[in-house]
Amino acid sequence: MTKEGYYSSGQFAKMAHISVRTVRYYDKVNILKPSYVTESGARFYTDTDFVRLQQIMLLKYLGFSLDDIRELTVGETDYQFMANSLELQRKLIQDKIEQLQMVEKAIGDTTKEIRENRDVDWSQMLELIHMTGMENTLKTQYQNSTNISARIQLHSLYSQNEQGWFPWIYEQCEIKSGMKILEIGCGNARLWNENIARLPENVDIVLSDISEGIVREIRRDSLFHEDKRFSFASFDCQEIPYEEDSFDLVIANHMLFYCEDINQVIREINRVLKPEGTLIASTYGEKHMHEITDLVQQFDSRITLAAENLYERFGRENGAAWLESCFENVEWRLYEDSLVVEKPEPVMEYILSCHGNQNQYILERYNKFRSFVSGKMRKPLRITKEAGIFIATAR
Repeated sequence: MTKEGYYSSGQFAKMAHISVRTVRYYDKVNILKPSYVTESGARFYTDTDFVRLQQIMLLKYLGFSLDDIRELTVGETDYQFMANSLELQRKLIQDKIEQLQMVEKAIGDTTKEIRENRDVDWSQMLELIHMTGMENTLKTQYQNSTNISARIQLHSLYSQNEQGWFPWIYEQCEIKSGMKILEIGCGNARLWNENIARLPENVDIVLSDISEGIVREIRRDSLFHEDKRFSFASFDCQEIPYEEDSFDLVIANHMLFYCEDINQVIREINRVLKPEGTLIASTYGEKHMHEITDLVQQFDSRITLAAENLYERFGRENGAAWLESCFENVEWRLYEDSLVVEKPEPVMEYILSCHGNQNQYILERYNKFRSFVSGKMRKPLRITKEAGIFIATAR
C-alpha cells in the first residue's frame, strides 16, 4: 500500500521522464536512495527525493561523472561545495571550447592540404588526437586548483593577521623596477592578483606552472590578459627552460615539497638566478593546522589528510639544509598568524579538499560528520599556523 506523500519507483521515474531502470541504478550506486523501502523490497520516493533527482540530472547534463555527482550531493545545504564544483566544470567547458576550435582549424588545414597537395600532415593529425583526449588530465588539474582555492579561502576569511599572506609574501620580495622574476608553481596567481597595484611598471614576470590548463586559465584572466609585464609558461621545474643568470628573483610558493627531485629543482633555480639573485620559498612546519588533523582523527582514526606530511619533505625544520647546498645566507621568516573559525562549513570544505583518504570515510557518513564537527565547534575553533618563507641568495 502506498504511503501518503510517497511515489513508487514507476511514478517517480515517470515524473522525471526517465526509466525505472535508471532510478534503480541510481539507488544501486548510492547516488539516490529511496526514502522508504517496504518489507517486500518495494521502493518509494518523496518530493525531496525528486529535488535531488533534478539536481543529479542537471549535473549529468553538464558533464559530471556519476562519481562526481555522488560527492556533489552529499548534503542539500552545501551550496559552496556545489558552487566550487560548478566553477570547475565551467573552466573545463571553456577549455573544451578552445580545444574544439583548435580541432576545427586542424581539420580545415588538413582538408586543404589534401585537396591542394594530395598529402596529409600525419604529425598534425596525431596532435589532433592528443587534443581530443585531454579532458581527464584537465579535470585533474582544475580539481587540484579548486582544492587549493578552498584551502586558501579558509585562511583568507579567518586569519588573525590583518596583513594577508600574499601581501606579506609580496613585501618580502622587495620588488624593484627593472627586475626579472620567475614564479614556479604559480597556481591561480593570487600573489599578483592581490598586489597588482603595488607592482612597478618596468618589471618582467614569468608565471609558470606544470599544468597547461591552469596556465591557460590565468592567461584568460582580464587582469593579466593585456598586461605586458606578464608572460606565461608551462614546464616541469626540474628542467627550467631558461638560460643561466636569467632572473633576479625566483618565487616558489608552497610547491618545493611537491617536487619529485627537490635537489634537482634547487639546482635549476640556482642556475637561472643571476649571481646574488634571490629565492623565496614558502613552506610550513610540523605544528601547522594540527587541530584539523586532530579533529578528523577523533571522528575516524583511519583518516589521513595527506598521503605524506609535506613538511617532512621540505619544511621549516629541514628546508635550510636543502637550500644550503646551492645558496648562501639562508634565512627563515615566520608569518605570525592563527585562524579562529566560528562556523563548521568552511572547516568541512577545507577537510574535503585535502589530498588524503578523507572522502573514503566521510562522504558515506556526511551527515554524521557534519553533526560531529558542529558539536566540536560550539565554541570557535582556534587553529595554529606555522607558515613562512626561506630567503636565500644564489651563489
